[in-house]
Amino acid sequence: MARKYFITGIGTEVGKTIVSAIVTEALKADYWKPVQAGDLDNSDTHKLRRLVKNSETVFHDNAYALNTPMSPHAAAEIDGVKIKVKDIKPPETKRDLVVEGAGGLLVPLNEKETIIDLIAKDHVVVLVSRHYLGSINHTLLSIEALKSRGIDKIGIIFSGEENPSTEDVIRKIGKVEVIGRIDEEPYFDEMVVSEYAEKFRKKLCEI
Repeated sequence: MARKYFITGIGTEVGKTIVSAIVTEALKADYWKPVQAGDLDNSDTHKLRRLVKNSETVFHDNAYALNTPMSPHAAAEIDGVKIKVKDIKPPETKRDLVVEGAGGLLVPLNEKETIIDLIAKDHVVVLVSRHYLGSINHTLLSIEALKSRGIDKIGIIFSGEENPSTEDVIRKIGKVEVIGRIDEEPYFDEMVVSEYAEKFRKKLCEI
């Protein structure tokens, strides 16, 4: 049965788009970014088209494509648009679907709804964590926010240099599956993405 994988991060610039490409390639899934804010000529969907090499993936259009690289609620206001979660309908597909969020879980979409409101209880959530001062707190808060909504299929991918002490305490306190870690690679292309896809495929299917 097809599943939906929601890719989110503990903040901005932690590696969500690379992880989205890896998960999409690993599962030969479809890809969908509901809300794109800014970089419309080189959006996350454009980036995934370059990074995913299988021929089965379908790249679905954004529900909202906003012009300004800001929090979605602010970008929408500039564009004269009102984002409503009820109007964001997942695309029809018989394949697994990778859904990429924007920023972290509590990034506002409007005055009442945030990114976490796009996640359903049956979604598999892949949380991308990157080591920096305060990242343990941000990671555990993100896990707590998901679990408080009854979302319990959660896996973590660590991004960047290894920090065994940090990873171990997150695993123990967060009580979530660790899918793996992405090294600080000199570059990411479809070959590097494919290598990680092979490495993570089994764990992604087990969550």
